[in-house]
Amino acid sequence: MTQIVPTHTSRHATEDQTILPLPPQKEQEAELEIYARFMRHLRHVPNSRTEIKVLSAIQFTADMLDYSDAHIAKALVEMGLRAPRMAFPADYLKFADRALMRNGWDIGGPSAAMFDLKSFWDRIGEDRFAAFKGDFPLVAEDAYV
Repeated sequence: MTQIVPTHTSRHATEDQTILPLPPQKEQEAELEIYARFMRHLRHVPNSRTEIKVLSAIQFTADMLDYSDAHIAKALVEMGLRAPRMAFPADYLKFADRALMRNGWDIGGPSAAMFDLKSFWDRIGEDRFAAFKGDFPLVAEDAYV
């Protein structure tokens, strides 16, 4: 069903893993193009850390399709992408944190996929109060070693 790719140990997560998205079920051309470009670029990122690969692939896909990084990240989360907070662009994290502070029925509230992503973050040990801190994880200097 989903594909799990283990990664190296991180300071931000106790059980660092990434669940890659599945192709869109419906024949939606835009989502299929996002998925194809993301998965194609993910294999070619010259880094061993999965968080960096995912973030780079999101940014590459956004640049190629002329969408914002947050839009691409949202589409991939809706397709099933589950990754540590570090793997997502800051704009998407800001959007997700604000949506998760709302009730599911409110305008601007979280989708079912966003609830799943939040429970994934809780399961791997991400900071539960990151939304209140307004602090977004950044790649440390040792990320390129």
